[in-house]
Amino acid sequence: MDYKNTNAPKNTITRDMNHLVEPVGNVYETVAIIAKRANQISNGLKKELDAKLQDFSVPQDSLEETFENKEQIEISRSYEKLPKPTLMATQEFLEGNLIYKGSNKDEALK
Repeated sequence: MDYKNTNAPKNTITRDMNHLVEPVGNVYETVAIIAKRANQISNGLKKELDAKLQDFSVPQDSLEETFENKEQIEISRSYEKLPKPTLMATQEFLEGNLIYKGSNKDEALK
């Protein structure tokens, strides 16, 4: 997924819990859904960043010989500027872009 084109806010904002809970009906299930999606986003970002930084890795025998690569620093900074995974997951939840199942296996919420 392209996380760079998300419209999630970069800073934390206050949310109305009553509005946030409406689709599910339970605060705890809502938080669990958002938390699971945030973990998925976080793992995806980590794999993507590791793959990009793998190109710059050089096997080193000494820890003292550390050098900085400008391209590597720019890649890291671009990922640091992205919104946090919890904010991305919350935005996806509010937009209705998440598919999840309810606690009752027969009943699909969305």
